[in-house]
Parts: sequence; structure tokens; C-alpha cells
Amino acid sequence: MSGVIKFIIALLMAAVSLVTYWCTTEENEFTGEEQHVDMTVEQEIALGLQAAPEMAQQYGGLHPDREAAAKVQEVGQRLVQNTRVRNSPYHFEFHLLADEQTVNAFALPGGQVFITAGLLERLESEEQLAGVLAHEIGHVVARHSAQQLAKAKLTESLSGAAAIATYDPENPSSRAGAAVAAMVGRLVNMRYGREDELESDRLAVQLTGEAGYDPRAMIAVLRILEQANRGAGGPEFLQTHPNPGNRVAQLEQVIREEYPNGLPQ
Repeated sequence: MSGVIKFIIALLMAAVSLVTYWCTTEENEFTGEEQHVDMTVEQEIALGLQAAPEMAQQYGGLHPDREAAAKVQEVGQRLVQNTRVRNSPYHFEFHLLADEQTVNAFALPGGQVFITAGLLERLESEEQLAGVLAHEIGHVVARHSAQQLAKAKLTESLSGAAAIATYDPENPSSRAGAAVAAMVGRLVNMRYGREDELESDRLAVQLTGEAGYDPRAMIAVLRILEQANRGAGGPEFLQTHPNPGNRVAQLEQVIREEYPNGLPQ
């Protein structure tokens, strides 16, 4: 295949990928924002349910302490049933993972929410647990995973186009370059972005307040995580939820904006 033909094919592939991404938009019914997503809510729910057992297994499965697991479920459902989340199409379930070493919490698309025993044992109150779970609920209703998957699909498509354009059968080393390009594309989309984290923090403030919890509890959670971060490796939560600048200050600002007349008593 001549270089010109390869370039034209790659250009067409890139153009189709970009047009498909930018034209595939939906308004998020919960946040009111226009988003680039290419899956339905039903597909999100199915994907989360399919991935949940494998994700749980990576953290040693579910914790055998039924009382603690029931508490996680109770707090999570209070956040759902006593806020506008109850009107969302997602089916929320809250799980306590057996891993007592890893400090993390995460949500899969569609409403499967997890917290490790390692993080739970560091929390000092039910309100702090509510703050963590509300943040993860925020990621679900804001459809951050669906957005990231759409970005990842676009990046991989563009990487594939670049691989076609640059591949030289006479130069085997170009294969390695294409593989590296694809790998970099996947790594770029592995974490939530700054705006996603700030949006989930804001939603956590709103949801905890609506459910009768003190929104300031999430600030205490962040300080607990920062303290844990001084140890070897740091908490996984801060790796999967990168700190968008001074997150404590951002949260304090959000609380002032959401409650200009002071927190409800």
C-alpha cells in the first residue's frame, strides 16, 4: 500500500471518529449538561453489573462482616431515597470490599458503588461515609464513566489511524511505535479529569445536605486521605481520584455557594 493511500485512509478514519464523537451528544437529565456519550443508560447499568464481580474479586471479594456491609448499604440508600437521585434511572447498590489494606472507593457505570474496608476503618463517622458514597453517586449520575469510555474510544480510533499512517512494513520498529501510541491513549483516559472531580464534589455537597448529613464531613475525609498519603504508596483513592488543586479549599467554596445563609441546623 502506497504512503499516499495509507495517509488518505488514516485521514478518513480520523475524520469519521471525530465527527462521530462530536455529534454523539445527550443532555444529562440530572445535571442538565450536554455530554459526549455513546451508550444508553441501560447499557451503562448492564456494563456495571457485568463488571462488578470481577472488580470485587480484585479487592478480595466482599467483606464477610454483614453488619458493616449493611451499614454501607443503609447509608448509601439513605442518600438515594432522600435526594433527587431516587428519580434517576440508575439502580444503586453499595458494597463493602474485603481489602483492609487498600484505601479506595469507586463506582461502576449504572450504580454499583464500592468502598474498601481499608477506607471504611479510617472514617470516623457515618457522615464521613455518606460523603464518600455521595461523591461516588455523583460520578454515576453525572455519567463520568460513560464520558471517559467515549473519550477512550475516540483516542483509540485516532491512535489506530496514526498507526496506519505511520506503519512501515520495511521498518518493523514502527510497530512498536504504534503499540506505544495506543497504550498512551488508554492511559490518558484511565482517571477522571479535574472537572469531573469538582462536579462530583459539588454533587456530594448537595446530596449529603439533602439527605440530612453535614456536607463538611467530606473535608474531613480528604484530610484523612492526605494523612494516609504520607505512608508508602498512598491511598489508591487519591490515585483514581486525582486532587484537582486544593480540593479542600474548593469544597469549602462549594459549601459557601450551596448554603449562602449557612448550613441547615
